[in-house]
Amino acid sequence: MKDLIQKQFDEHVELANLAAKELPELVSKAAEIIITAFKNGKRLYACGNGGSTCDAMHLVEEIVAQYKNKRAPLPAQHLMDPSIITCWSNDEGFEDVFRRQVEAYGREGDILIAISTSGNSENTLRALQQAKKQNMKTISLLGKNGGKMKGIGDLDVIVPSNTTARIQEMHILIIHSILEAIDKEIHNV
Repeated sequence: MKDLIQKQFDEHVELANLAAKELPELVSKAAEIIITAFKNGKRLYACGNGGSTCDAMHLVEEIVAQYKNKRAPLPAQHLMDPSIITCWSNDEGFEDVFRRQVEAYGREGDILIAISTSGNSENTLRALQQAKKQNMKTISLLGKNGGKMKGIGDLDVIVPSNTTARIQEMHILIIHSILEAIDKEIHNV
C-alpha cells in the first residue's frame, strides 16, 4: 500500500517539475487576460465536467468571495446551475448545455474559462465556439494533447500529462496561481 501511495506522490512531483518549466508564461498570460477584463468591467464564466466542474466552481467562488486579500467582489459565474443543466439537457441534449448559457450571458470582452482534462468534452468545446462567435476572450485549461479543444480558444494551457488525476492537480495549481495574480493586481474594482 505504501508503495502505491508513494508512486502517486512521485508522479505528482515529476509532473509539477515539468509543468514549472513549461507553464508559468502561459499561466501569466491567462492571468493578464483575466485581470484586464475585470479592470474593463467585464465578467468571467467557467465550465467543465466532473472534477473540472469542481475546479470551475472553485475558481469562481474565490473570485466572487475572496482568495487571500480583502477586496471588492469580482463578477464571475460558473455555468453549473442544476435547473438550467437538467432543463436544457432533458429537452435539447447535454452537448449544448454550456453553449446555451454562454449565448445567454456572454458579452463581447467577457471571458470564458473552459476546463477539460482530455480536451474532448463536447459541451465545453461548443461553449468555446459560442464564446468566440460572441467575441469573448477564451482560455482553455486542458491536458493530454489538448484534444479537439486545442487551438479553439485565445489561450490554451495544456498540462503535459495523460493521467487525469495529475492533470486535475495541476489545474488547481494553475487556478491558485491566477488567483494570486488577481489578488496582487486588483484591490478595488
